[in-house]
Amino acid sequence: MAPSAMRTAGAALSAASLSDARPVPYWLDDPGRPGALPALTGDEHCDLLVIGGGYSGLWTALLAKERDPERDVVLIEGREVGWAASGRNGGFCAASLTHGFSNGLARWPGELRKLEELGERNLDAIEATVARYAIDCSFERTGEIDIATEPYQLDDLHELYEEASRLGHTGLEPLDRDAVRAEVDSPTFLGGLWNRRGVAMLHPAKLAWGLKRACAELGVRLYENTRGLELARARSAAGSGMAVRTPYGRVFARKVALGTNVFPSLVRRVRPYTVPVYDYALMTEPLTEAQRAAIGWKNRQGLGDSANQFHYFRITDDHRILWGGYDAIYPYGGRLDTALHHRPETYLKLATHFFHCFPQLEGVRFSHAWGGAIDTCSRFSAFFGTAYDGQVAYAAGYTGLGVGATRFGGEVMLDLLAGERTERTALEMVRSKPLPFPPEPAAWAGIGLTKWSLARADARGGRRNLWLRTMDRLGLGFDS
Repeated sequence: MAPSAMRTAGAALSAASLSDARPVPYWLDDPGRPGALPALTGDEHCDLLVIGGGYSGLWTALLAKERDPERDVVLIEGREVGWAASGRNGGFCAASLTHGFSNGLARWPGELRKLEELGERNLDAIEATVARYAIDCSFERTGEIDIATEPYQLDDLHELYEEASRLGHTGLEPLDRDAVRAEVDSPTFLGGLWNRRGVAMLHPAKLAWGLKRACAELGVRLYENTRGLELARARSAAGSGMAVRTPYGRVFARKVALGTNVFPSLVRRVRPYTVPVYDYALMTEPLTEAQRAAIGWKNRQGLGDSANQFHYFRITDDHRILWGGYDAIYPYGGRLDTALHHRPETYLKLATHFFHCFPQLEGVRFSHAWGGAIDTCSRFSAFFGTAYDGQVAYAAGYTGLGVGATRFGGEVMLDLLAGERTERTALEMVRSKPLPFPPEPAAWAGIGLTKWSLARADARGGRRNLWLRTMDRLGLGFDS
C-alpha cells in the first residue's frame, strides 16, 4: 500500500474509533457523583471565605479547619465542586511543585533541594489525608515514566538523571529500550526515566468529591452554583473585613482565599499573569485480557513522552487507557467558553497518535472525549500573593500540574493570611511573580509563534530556534 493510502486508511480507523465516544469527561460520568448543594441566598458571615470549589479551594478550606477547628469557614463554588479542571485532568498527582525538576532547576536552582523536599512532604500528606478521611479515589503510588521517543530525548533524560542525582534526588531509575518496553510495550519507546515514588495515580473527580465531604464533616459551609461576582472592603459589627457579592446574596469575611485559578481573578491586577489553555483527552473502552497482555503495563505507572508537544497517558482501575495532551489551544483574548470543551479535530489527532504508539491495540474504541481549560502562567508553576492589606490571598498558574501542588498552594495562602513567615513563605518561588502575558494582539501572536517553534523543534531533533532561545533567556514560556 502506498504511504498516502496508508495515511488515509489510518485516519479512517482513527475516526471510526471515536464514533461512539461520549463528549463528557470520563471521571464526571459516574453514578456516584454527588448532587449539588444549595446556592447561597441572603447574607453569610465567617472568619474565612474560600472562593472556588476545585482542588485549590477545597484544600485551603480543609487545611484551615485542620489548623483551627474553631475557625468559621465558608466555601462558594460557581458551578459544582470538581466540575472544572479538578474533574477533567489526567489524575497525575505529582510531588513536584515546580512543574518538573528541569523547570525548577532553571528558575530556582538555589532552593531546589528545599522545593523537592517540600514537594515530597506534600505528596505524603495527600496520601495521609486520603487515608484519614477514607477518600475512595484509587490513590496508587505507582510513579511516572518519562519516555523518550526520539534519540535526542534520550540525551535529555540522561542529563536530567545526572543533574538530579548530583542534587541528591533519589528514586529515579533510568530505563533503556528493552527495560522500558518490558514495563509498557510500544515500538515508539526508546528509553525512559522512572520516578518511582514522586507521582501517584488517582481518580481526580473522586478526590474532589472526597475533599468536599471531608470539608463538610469538619464544619465548612459549602454553597454550590454560587459565583463570587465582586470583592470589596466592608465594615460590620464584627470589625473590618471583606465583602463578596454573589448572585443571591453576600458573604462578609475577615479573610478571603481565592482559588479560582483559570477563571478571572476578583483581584484584577492578577489577571494578566495567567491565560487559559484548552487541553484534551480521550478514554478507551476497557481493554480485554488479550489487549492488556499485548502492552504489558502491569505496574500501572503514569507515562508521558518527552516532546515539547507531549502526550500523557495512564491506565485506570477498570483497564481503560487515558490518552491526552499534545494540542494546547489558546483562544484569542483568553476567553473562556464551554464550546471549547470539545474539539473533534484534536480528538482525531489524538486517536491517530494513540494507534501510532500502540499499533497492537488497533480496533480499540474510545468511550469518552473531552477538554478543559488550564490556568497557564509564563513560568509554568504556581505564583502567590496578597491584596487588600493582607486580607485576601491568592494562588494561581499551576499550568496543568495542580493535582498535588494545590495542597501546597492552600498552605501558602493560609500562611500569607496569617501574616506568618514560614519555610513556605520564605521561598523565592513564593515571593516572586512570573512575567505577565502582554495584551492582545501581542499575546495571540507570541503564543502562536511559540507553539509553531515548539512543533518545529520536535521535528528537528529538539533544536530550539532563536525565538525559543530568547524566550528561555527571558524566563518566558507557554505550556499546558
